[in-house]
Amino acid sequence: METRSSHWIFKIGLFLVVLSWFSFTLYQLSKSIINGVSVPFTDMPGIIGLGFRAAAGFVALVTILFYLVKRGFSLPEVVTSTRWVVLLEAAYWASLLPSAIWGFQFNSIRYPREFIIIETALPCLVEAVLMPAVLSVLFLKFNLKKPAEGAIKWALIAGTATIFVFWFNYAMQWWAEVILRGIGFITLYPVNVFGFALTAGGLLALTLYAGAYAKKSSGTETLTGLNLKKAGVIVTAFGLYFDITFLLWLLFGSPSGWSIWHTFFVYHNVDLWIMTLPLRRPAPAFFQTKFMIEFTNLA
Repeated sequence: METRSSHWIFKIGLFLVVLSWFSFTLYQLSKSIINGVSVPFTDMPGIIGLGFRAAAGFVALVTILFYLVKRGFSLPEVVTSTRWVVLLEAAYWASLLPSAIWGFQFNSIRYPREFIIIETALPCLVEAVLMPAVLSVLFLKFNLKKPAEGAIKWALIAGTATIFVFWFNYAMQWWAEVILRGIGFITLYPVNVFGFALTAGGLLALTLYAGAYAKKSSGTETLTGLNLKKAGVIVTAFGLYFDITFLLWLLFGSPSGWSIWHTFFVYHNVDLWIMTLPLRRPAPAFFQTKFMIEFTNLA
Protein backbone atom coordinates (compact mmCIF):
# COMPACT_ATOMS: atom_id res chain seq x y z
CA MET A 1 0.00 0.00 0.00
CA GLU A 2 1.35 3.38 -1.01
CA THR A 3 2.01 5.99 1.65
CA ARG A 4 2.53 9.73 1.66
CA SER A 5 6.24 9.11 2.37
CA SER A 6 6.61 7.07 -0.84
CA HIS A 7 5.15 9.99 -2.80
CA TRP A 8 7.71 12.37 -1.29
CA ILE A 9 10.57 9.94 -1.87
CA PHE A 10 9.59 9.91 -5.55
CA LYS A 11 9.35 13.70 -5.68
CA ILE A 12 12.63 14.35 -3.88
CA GLY A 13 14.53 11.77 -5.94
CA LEU A 14 13.24 13.29 -9.17
CA PHE A 15 14.10 16.77 -7.91
CA LEU A 16 17.69 15.78 -7.05
CA VAL A 17 18.27 14.25 -10.49
CA VAL A 18 16.92 17.30 -12.32
CA LEU A 19 18.82 19.66 -10.02
CA SER A 20 22.08 17.82 -10.72
CA TRP A 21 21.38 17.92 -14.48
CA PHE A 22 20.79 21.67 -14.48
CA SER A 23 23.54 22.64 -12.02
CA PHE A 24 26.23 20.45 -13.63
CA THR A 25 25.33 21.68 -17.12
CA LEU A 26 25.40 25.28 -15.91
CA TYR A 27 28.82 24.63 -14.39
CA GLN A 28 30.14 23.16 -17.65
CA LEU A 29 28.68 26.08 -19.61
CA SER A 30 30.32 28.62 -17.28
CA LYS A 31 33.65 26.78 -17.48
CA SER A 32 33.50 26.75 -21.28
CA ILE A 33 32.81 30.48 -21.43
CA ILE A 34 35.60 31.27 -18.96
CA ASN A 35 38.13 29.08 -20.77
CA GLY A 36 37.31 30.84 -24.02
CA VAL A 37 37.32 29.64 -27.62
CA SER A 38 40.36 27.92 -29.09
CA VAL A 39 38.73 26.35 -32.17
CA PRO A 40 35.79 28.64 -33.12
CA PHE A 41 34.27 26.16 -35.58
CA THR A 42 33.70 23.57 -32.83
CA ASP A 43 33.88 25.51 -29.57
CA MET A 44 31.27 28.14 -30.33
CA PRO A 45 28.57 25.61 -31.33
CA GLY A 46 29.57 23.58 -28.26
CA ILE A 47 29.01 26.55 -25.95
CA ILE A 48 25.70 27.36 -27.64
CA GLY A 49 24.68 23.71 -27.33
CA LEU A 50 25.43 23.70 -23.61
CA GLY A 51 23.32 26.85 -23.40
CA PHE A 52 20.40 24.96 -24.94
CA ARG A 53 20.88 22.07 -22.49
CA ALA A 54 21.11 24.46 -19.53
CA ALA A 55 17.84 26.02 -20.68
CA ALA A 56 16.28 22.56 -20.90
CA GLY A 57 17.48 21.78 -17.40
CA PHE A 58 16.09 25.08 -16.12
CA VAL A 59 12.65 24.37 -17.61
CA ALA A 60 12.69 20.88 -16.07
CA LEU A 61 13.81 22.25 -12.70
CA VAL A 62 11.09 24.91 -12.59
CA THR A 63 8.52 22.26 -13.51
CA ILE A 64 9.70 19.95 -10.73
CA LEU A 65 9.69 22.79 -8.18
CA PHE A 66 6.18 23.65 -9.28
CA TYR A 67 5.24 19.99 -8.79
CA LEU A 68 6.77 19.95 -5.31
CA VAL A 69 4.88 22.97 -3.98
CA LYS A 70 1.60 22.69 -5.87
CA ARG A 71 -1.09 20.20 -4.92
CA GLY A 72 -2.71 20.05 -8.32
CA PHE A 73 -0.59 18.75 -11.20
CA SER A 74 -1.74 20.17 -14.53
CA LEU A 75 -1.11 17.83 -17.43
CA PRO A 76 -1.02 20.61 -20.07
CA GLU A 77 1.75 22.27 -18.06
CA VAL A 78 3.69 19.00 -17.91
CA VAL A 79 3.30 18.36 -21.64
CA THR A 80 4.32 21.90 -22.62
CA SER A 81 7.36 21.84 -20.35
CA THR A 82 8.40 18.38 -21.54
CA ARG A 83 8.13 19.38 -25.19
CA TRP A 84 10.40 22.37 -24.53
CA VAL A 85 12.90 20.14 -22.75
CA VAL A 86 12.90 17.65 -25.63
CA LEU A 87 13.30 20.38 -28.26
CA LEU A 88 16.15 22.11 -26.41
CA GLU A 89 17.90 18.80 -25.82
CA ALA A 90 17.63 18.04 -29.55
CA ALA A 91 19.32 21.38 -30.25
CA TYR A 92 22.12 20.46 -27.84
CA TRP A 93 22.87 17.21 -29.64
CA ALA A 94 22.73 18.93 -33.05
CA SER A 95 25.43 21.37 -31.89
CA LEU A 96 27.94 18.47 -32.01
CA LEU A 97 27.78 18.27 -35.81
CA PRO A 98 30.59 20.83 -36.39
CA SER A 99 32.86 18.70 -34.19
CA ALA A 100 32.14 15.72 -36.44
CA ILE A 101 33.00 17.74 -39.56
CA TRP A 102 36.17 19.03 -37.92
CA GLY A 103 37.17 15.52 -36.88
CA PHE A 104 36.94 14.13 -40.40
CA GLN A 105 39.06 17.00 -41.79
CA PHE A 106 41.63 17.33 -39.01
CA ASN A 107 45.27 16.57 -39.77
CA SER A 108 48.10 16.57 -37.22
CA ILE A 109 51.59 15.17 -36.94
CA ARG A 110 50.90 14.53 -33.25
CA TYR A 111 47.94 12.18 -33.68
CA PRO A 112 47.17 9.56 -36.37
CA ARG A 113 44.24 10.50 -38.58
CA GLU A 114 42.31 7.36 -37.64
CA PHE A 115 42.64 8.32 -33.97
CA ILE A 116 40.83 11.64 -34.48
CA ILE A 117 38.15 9.98 -36.63
CA ILE A 118 37.42 7.31 -34.02
CA GLU A 119 37.86 9.55 -30.97
CA THR A 120 35.90 12.58 -32.22
CA ALA A 121 34.43 12.43 -35.71
CA LEU A 122 32.39 9.21 -35.63
CA PRO A 123 30.93 9.61 -32.11
CA CYS A 124 29.94 13.23 -32.74
CA LEU A 125 28.41 12.34 -36.11
CA VAL A 126 26.27 9.56 -34.63
CA GLU A 127 25.14 11.76 -31.73
CA ALA A 128 24.45 14.82 -33.88
CA VAL A 129 22.35 12.90 -36.41
CA LEU A 130 20.55 10.21 -34.41
CA MET A 131 19.53 12.10 -31.28
CA PRO A 132 18.02 15.24 -32.93
CA ALA A 133 16.10 13.01 -35.36
CA VAL A 134 14.61 10.83 -32.62
CA LEU A 135 13.91 13.72 -30.25
CA SER A 136 12.25 15.75 -33.02
CA VAL A 137 9.80 12.92 -33.64
CA LEU A 138 9.18 12.62 -29.91
CA PHE A 139 8.50 16.37 -29.77
CA LEU A 140 5.82 15.99 -32.44
CA LYS A 141 4.29 12.87 -30.90
CA PHE A 142 4.14 14.23 -27.35
CA ASN A 143 0.96 16.16 -27.95
CA LEU A 144 -2.37 16.14 -26.11
CA LYS A 145 -4.18 16.12 -29.45
CA LYS A 146 -2.55 12.82 -30.42
CA PRO A 147 -2.87 9.30 -28.92
CA ALA A 148 -0.57 8.55 -26.00
CA GLU A 149 0.65 5.42 -27.79
CA GLY A 150 2.85 7.43 -30.17
CA ALA A 151 4.44 9.44 -27.37
CA ILE A 152 5.14 6.29 -25.34
CA LYS A 153 6.66 4.51 -28.34
CA TRP A 154 9.00 7.35 -29.22
CA ALA A 155 9.94 8.02 -25.62
CA LEU A 156 11.09 4.39 -25.43
CA ILE A 157 12.98 4.76 -28.71
CA ALA A 158 14.61 7.97 -27.49
CA GLY A 159 15.66 6.29 -24.25
CA THR A 160 17.24 3.39 -26.14
CA ALA A 161 18.95 5.76 -28.59
CA THR A 162 20.40 7.71 -25.67
CA ILE A 163 22.01 4.63 -24.12
CA PHE A 164 23.25 3.56 -27.57
CA VAL A 165 25.05 6.84 -28.33
CA PHE A 166 26.75 6.75 -24.94
CA TRP A 167 27.88 3.18 -25.54
CA PHE A 168 29.17 4.09 -29.00
CA ASN A 169 30.92 7.23 -27.76
CA TYR A 170 32.66 5.59 -24.80
CA ALA A 171 33.57 2.43 -26.72
CA MET A 172 35.18 4.61 -29.39
CA GLN A 173 37.14 6.45 -26.67
CA TRP A 174 38.61 3.14 -25.52
CA TRP A 175 39.48 2.06 -29.07
CA ALA A 176 41.04 5.44 -29.80
CA GLU A 177 43.34 4.94 -26.81
CA VAL A 178 44.30 1.50 -28.16
CA ILE A 179 45.18 3.08 -31.52
CA LEU A 180 47.34 5.65 -29.75
CA ARG A 181 49.08 3.36 -27.22
CA GLY A 182 48.45 -0.23 -28.28
CA ILE A 183 46.30 -3.04 -26.89
CA GLY A 184 48.56 -3.21 -23.85
CA PHE A 185 46.77 -0.12 -22.52
CA ILE A 186 43.91 -2.48 -21.73
CA THR A 187 45.44 -5.93 -21.31
CA LEU A 188 48.33 -4.96 -19.01
CA TYR A 189 46.10 -3.39 -16.35
CA PRO A 190 43.27 -5.36 -14.68
CA VAL A 191 41.38 -2.16 -13.85
CA ASN A 192 41.42 -1.16 -17.52
CA VAL A 193 40.32 -4.67 -18.54
CA PHE A 194 37.33 -4.32 -16.23
CA GLY A 195 36.57 -0.75 -17.35
CA PHE A 196 36.75 -1.71 -21.03
CA ALA A 197 34.53 -4.78 -20.47
CA LEU A 198 32.05 -2.66 -18.52
CA THR A 199 31.79 -0.24 -21.43
CA ALA A 200 32.13 -2.41 -24.53
CA GLY A 201 30.16 -5.34 -23.09
CA GLY A 202 28.09 -4.09 -20.17
CA LEU A 203 26.80 -0.89 -21.71
CA LEU A 204 26.14 -2.72 -24.98
CA ALA A 205 24.13 -5.37 -23.12
CA LEU A 206 22.11 -2.62 -21.46
CA THR A 207 21.48 -1.03 -24.88
CA LEU A 208 20.21 -4.32 -26.28
CA TYR A 209 18.03 -4.93 -23.21
CA ALA A 210 16.57 -1.42 -23.50
CA GLY A 211 15.93 -2.01 -27.20
CA ALA A 212 14.14 -5.29 -26.50
CA TYR A 213 12.06 -3.61 -23.80
CA ALA A 214 11.18 -0.73 -26.15
CA LYS A 215 10.17 -3.13 -28.93
CA LYS A 216 8.01 -5.22 -26.62
CA SER A 217 6.34 -2.14 -25.11
CA SER A 218 5.97 -0.07 -28.29
CA GLY A 219 2.29 -0.92 -28.72
CA THR A 220 1.36 0.15 -25.19
CA GLU A 221 -1.52 2.62 -25.26
CA THR A 222 -1.29 3.93 -21.68
CA LEU A 223 1.47 4.64 -19.20
CA THR A 224 -0.09 2.22 -16.73
CA GLY A 225 0.35 -0.56 -19.31
CA LEU A 226 4.14 -0.28 -19.16
CA ASN A 227 6.31 -2.48 -16.99
CA LEU A 228 7.84 0.43 -15.10
CA LYS A 229 9.92 -1.86 -12.92
CA LYS A 230 11.93 -2.92 -15.96
CA ALA A 231 12.20 0.69 -17.07
CA GLY A 232 13.48 1.55 -13.61
CA VAL A 233 16.09 -1.20 -13.80
CA ILE A 234 17.35 0.20 -17.11
CA VAL A 235 17.57 3.77 -15.80
CA THR A 236 19.27 2.69 -12.57
CA ALA A 237 21.76 0.45 -14.38
CA PHE A 238 22.61 3.30 -16.74
CA GLY A 239 23.36 5.57 -13.79
CA LEU A 240 25.37 2.85 -12.04
CA TYR A 241 27.63 2.54 -15.08
CA PHE A 242 28.72 6.13 -14.48
CA ASP A 243 28.99 5.57 -10.73
CA ILE A 244 31.18 2.49 -11.09
CA THR A 245 33.40 4.00 -13.78
CA PHE A 246 33.96 7.16 -11.77
CA LEU A 247 34.57 5.14 -8.59
CA LEU A 248 37.23 3.08 -10.39
CA TRP A 249 39.05 6.29 -11.23
CA LEU A 250 38.78 7.56 -7.64
CA LEU A 251 40.20 4.29 -6.28
CA PHE A 252 42.85 3.49 -8.89
CA GLY A 253 43.31 6.62 -10.99
CA SER A 254 44.76 5.99 -14.44
CA PRO A 255 47.04 2.96 -13.84
CA SER A 256 48.86 3.42 -17.14
CA GLY A 257 49.53 7.12 -16.54
CA TRP A 258 47.87 9.95 -18.47
CA SER A 259 45.25 8.70 -20.94
CA ILE A 260 42.72 10.16 -23.34
CA TRP A 261 40.01 7.89 -21.89
CA HIS A 262 40.32 9.01 -18.27
CA THR A 263 40.85 12.64 -19.21
CA PHE A 264 37.72 12.58 -21.36
CA PHE A 265 35.48 10.72 -18.92
CA VAL A 266 36.52 12.49 -15.72
CA TYR A 267 37.58 16.01 -16.69
CA HIS A 268 35.69 16.79 -19.89
CA ASN A 269 32.51 14.80 -19.46
CA VAL A 270 29.40 17.01 -19.54
CA ASP A 271 27.21 14.02 -18.64
CA LEU A 272 28.54 13.07 -15.20
CA TRP A 273 25.24 14.24 -13.71
CA ILE A 274 23.89 10.86 -14.86
CA MET A 275 25.57 9.41 -11.76
CA THR A 276 22.54 10.67 -9.81
CA LEU A 277 20.02 8.55 -11.75
CA PRO A 278 19.97 5.79 -9.09
CA LEU A 279 18.52 8.41 -6.69
CA ARG A 280 15.35 8.40 -8.75
CA ARG A 281 12.52 6.18 -7.53
CA PRO A 282 9.65 4.62 -9.56
CA ALA A 283 6.59 6.81 -9.95
CA PRO A 284 3.81 5.85 -7.50
CA ALA A 285 0.77 4.18 -9.04
CA PHE A 286 -1.45 7.16 -8.20
CA PHE A 287 0.78 9.41 -10.30
CA GLN A 288 0.72 7.07 -13.32
CA THR A 289 -3.05 6.61 -13.15
CA LYS A 290 -3.79 10.32 -12.67
CA PHE A 291 -1.50 11.22 -15.54
CA MET A 292 -3.20 8.83 -17.97
CA ILE A 293 -6.74 9.81 -16.91
CA GLU A 294 -5.96 13.47 -17.60
CA PHE A 295 -4.21 12.60 -20.88
CA THR A 296 -7.26 10.65 -22.03
CA ASN A 297 -9.72 13.39 -21.04
CA LEU A 298 -7.75 16.14 -22.75
CA ALA A 299 -6.74 14.29 -25.89
